[in-house]
Amino acid sequence: MSQDMNSAVATDTLPMLSLRGVSKRFVLHHQHGAVLPVFDRVDLDVHGGECVVLDGPSGMGKSTLLKLVYANYRPSAGEIRVRSATGGVVNLSVATPGELVSLRRHTIGYVSQFLRVIPRVPALDVVAEPLIEDLTGDGQAVVLGREAAREQAREWLTRLRIPERLWSLPPATFSGGEQQRINIARSLIKPRPLLLLDEPTASLDQANTRTVIELIDEARSAGAALLGIFHDGQVAEAVATRRVAVASFRTHPPATPATHPEGVTA
Repeated sequence: MSQDMNSAVATDTLPMLSLRGVSKRFVLHHQHGAVLPVFDRVDLDVHGGECVVLDGPSGMGKSTLLKLVYANYRPSAGEIRVRSATGGVVNLSVATPGELVSLRRHTIGYVSQFLRVIPRVPALDVVAEPLIEDLTGDGQAVVLGREAAREQAREWLTRLRIPERLWSLPPATFSGGEQQRINIARSLIKPRPLLLLDEPTASLDQANTRTVIELIDEARSAGAALLGIFHDGQVAEAVATRRVAVASFRTHPPATPATHPEGVTA
């Protein structure tokens, strides 16, 4: 889609993700408490049905912003609110560990550049695992049959061109591109309302890149809200409904000693 397509392709008027006044700084205790500012007063909404691409060179903090939304980091200031799969709104800035686990299981999907799974588990089960638990309409957890989940996993592995001879092997033995495709399948097999994409096509060939673009478009068309990083300009252009320059969120004062060390540190 065109880069100047600035209006959100939204399925409703309420954002799936909302950041208000979000700032992030890291305290470097091994450097005498120096403070490294990253973001200042980030205001950003992402609606269902749009794919917002974060633009900017390496080192600008794009991945840090995704990690804030996934609650790997806490913001130094401001609020990050996510609409959960059950319809409520969770403020990640003060969410409990239980709320975060539920959000990651049912609401937020995160496609990172690296696959982190339990060793020795076959690729087929790695991909099927997110389907084992799901939510009913009343918010109660139910179990999907393992073989039904595996059948869906087989379809995803086939679509992402993972040879059947690898399905029974642990992904740690795979090539980088194969591991990334396993990661994509595992992250997208279960529909979630909010998807975070950190360079999902970085290690992929042309054919698999086209497949991932199709999967992103399908998720967006189904109403998911997507926030992503794509250093490949052609991929970014293909998936973006809106592009945001991360440089506009940056702060540039010099690092100073921290008076009150806080939160997660670098």
